[in-house]
Amino acid sequence: MKPMLPTLIFDKPGQQAEWAFEIKYDGFRGLLEIISLEKISLLSRNGKELIHHFPEIQLDIQRFIQEYKPTLPIYLDGEIVLLENQYKSNFSSVQVRGRMKNQKKIDDMANKRPCTYLAFDLLRHSEENLEKLPFTKRKEKLKKWCQTAGIPLKPIVGIENRIQMIPYEKNLEAVQEKVFEFEGEGILAKMTKSPWEKGKRTSTWLKMKNWKSVKCFITSLDTNNGYYYVGVYNQTEVVGIGQFYFGISPEEKKALNKIIKENCESQTKEFIHVEPSICVEIYYLEWVENQLREPHFHQFLFDLTPNDCTIEKMLLDEASLPDVVEITHPDKPLWESPPIQKLDYVRYLRRVYPYIHPFLQDRLLTVIRFPHGMYGESFYQKNCPDYAPDYVQTTLADDILYIICNDLRTFIWLGNQLAIEFHIPFQTYNQTDVKEVVFDLDPPSRNEFYLAVKIAGEMKKLFDQLQLITFVKTSGNKGLQLYVPLPEGFTWKDTSSFTKFIAHYLTANFPEVCTIERLKKKRNGKLYVDYIQHAEGKTIIAPYSMRGNNDGLVATPLFWEELVPDLRPEKFTMENVLERLKRKGCPWEKYDNAREQQPFNDILTFLKNQ
Repeated sequence: MKPMLPTLIFDKPGQQAEWAFEIKYDGFRGLLEIISLEKISLLSRNGKELIHHFPEIQLDIQRFIQEYKPTLPIYLDGEIVLLENQYKSNFSSVQVRGRMKNQKKIDDMANKRPCTYLAFDLLRHSEENLEKLPFTKRKEKLKKWCQTAGIPLKPIVGIENRIQMIPYEKNLEAVQEKVFEFEGEGILAKMTKSPWEKGKRTSTWLKMKNWKSVKCFITSLDTNNGYYYVGVYNQTEVVGIGQFYFGISPEEKKALNKIIKENCESQTKEFIHVEPSICVEIYYLEWVENQLREPHFHQFLFDLTPNDCTIEKMLLDEASLPDVVEITHPDKPLWESPPIQKLDYVRYLRRVYPYIHPFLQDRLLTVIRFPHGMYGESFYQKNCPDYAPDYVQTTLADDILYIICNDLRTFIWLGNQLAIEFHIPFQTYNQTDVKEVVFDLDPPSRNEFYLAVKIAGEMKKLFDQLQLITFVKTSGNKGLQLYVPLPEGFTWKDTSSFTKFIAHYLTANFPEVCTIERLKKKRNGKLYVDYIQHAEGKTIIAPYSMRGNNDGLVATPLFWEELVPDLRPEKFTMENVLERLKRKGCPWEKYDNAREQQPFNDILTFLKNQ
């Protein structure tokens, strides 16, 4: 059975009251048929069986069949994804999995980076065929079935459920905001009364991509396949950025080819090269390894010259920054080695926003600003400055007007202000509960970083025995920090008794390595276990924040298996962190979902009885 397909549009649909809007995820389309425990099929849009490529999805289906005993058979329409965040999938990783042949490698990837089936439509249930029902009716039945089967009603990162549901919204602007902030692929608009039409590309389902755009010039024509190669200037050098074919009309293509041939600079068997002169605007989804992904011609730019098409402007546009934030002096140098300019830093912030955002949400923010990068003085900023834009949310606490960084606009504005370090307290401004326990392991210098690695490993063993789920990150300087996320309801009195117990346990069991001495001159080269820092009113560097040191290091979440004796903090630079996020995902993706699994009450009861 071939799936129903949406039509691509470049504008909003009319009569929006007649439409429902879903997040579009970039993955493999899949029709899921669940007949029984033994008969599970997951077919691609071309009829290829995919279930063996995604054994984690099959295992979860078998689990909920046994646990909930839902009425079968069931036929679902959906997308196979690897969620980077709640609104975005990593398509290249799904594509790699789909091409794998070796079952051992498939199983290994299923354990390391599990994929998820996101169901957005219910086609048949039991003996009832639902294809002719209106979309909203099918969606209601899908939601009811998901509730019966214990399936999450929205995509959630970091949980064990490998089948989840995609909900819809009626407010297009709300969906657009989520897609933009979290760099999702786009939006599906579906007519509320539309039936499911097998194998048909229809205008009752529309897809709107989250396009980026680039202003560039044509450099050559591939005479074999008709592709146009495009580039931009990096000072006086032409930099190739990819090629396009789709989106240009036959009439425009004919005229363009004539101009290219008439203005040929040089020609080979395959290519006709031209001097930069013809400026165009291209829509695309991503720029990966110097290639535009899904490029579409948008328009000729007759009012631009090639000198207007620069790599700096392209990188600013590619970052998809909020329109209300102007990036001033993007070429300003911030670090000497590695050489990092302001534009590089702002682009880093844009990429890590989905990962740092949960930790900034509703926290009283303290930043350290470096107006001249590492070349000048820095200062702490707690109070929101008078010149802050109206969209910056603030709240008054202890006579300080703190910034609450709850959206991308505020985050990028702070980046443009050269706020390099983001420090957060251990609770939100609107709650008294403590959100997490944090231990700061501070060696005398980076030369003794191995001491932090050793003690972090010992703490992991202890916390495992206590059945506590823990997370570790570099401080971005010379130490490590261990986090224990907490469920609601715990006070500073509760957490201080725990942190004090752990610190004294470490100094008693590893006296040659650990100390709780506050004065540096009395630590005698030992690792300082800072449990005093975990207190009301104190702050700690946020995960993925950069640090104001000469190396441009990042406070980086780690996988526990990365803690080996020769691990070095210098490894975790801005470039390295972005690369590992793309390749490995976030080590802390299960952080928030670990809260309710923590037996912290039992531990406090034990401590009170000692």
